[in-house]
Amino acid sequence: MKTTNLFYTLFILCVVSLTGCNQEKGLPILGPTHEENGKTVYHTIPAFSYRDQDSTLITNETLKGKIYIADFFYSYCPTICPKVKKESMRVYEKFKDNPDVIFVSITLDPKHDNVSFLKEYAENFGLDSKKWHFLTGDKAATYQLAQKGLMVTALEDKSEPGGIVHSGALVLIDRQGRIRGFYDGTVPSDVTNLLYDIPTLLKEKE
Repeated sequence: MKTTNLFYTLFILCVVSLTGCNQEKGLPILGPTHEENGKTVYHTIPAFSYRDQDSTLITNETLKGKIYIADFFYSYCPTICPKVKKESMRVYEKFKDNPDVIFVSITLDPKHDNVSFLKEYAENFGLDSKKWHFLTGDKAATYQLAQKGLMVTALEDKSEPGGIVHSGALVLIDRQGRIRGFYDGTVPSDVTNLLYDIPTLLKEKE
């Protein structure tokens, strides 16, 4: 989808320009920063609360201390979602036995993608519900989380196939809830970079 790719590119350029870390120390810490008492404070993912496919409540606290890969989707997406899911499965297969790596996919259409639907959706892919959480919750909060929290595109647009414009980004988030990388889930080479970056992040101390 050309519109989505344009939004994705613009967001990545903006985010990279706001990077707040020395890449020599490892992966960059992305997002805006500010100073408090002479120390740099990095952007972190704001508080969220969703139900997953098992009706389990998933919040920031649930994922605290874990590395997680997050994306936004909706089950009937006719464009980029199937490509992103296919590439995400490559990452899942490599790290599915690592207890420190979690996958999080948040629906942009919670009315359609309710808990029971997401349960069947995940089971069709043969995914471990403790390892890959498909989340559903408040729609307005989700769009806010996407745009302001994870800094990816999520817009309703009736002129687009499926009625939603959204990024195909896979967002790599560290144990402290900070963004460490964006990867275009529709581009295999970009997802390969993610496969290399996760072990780097796993070696970091909290």
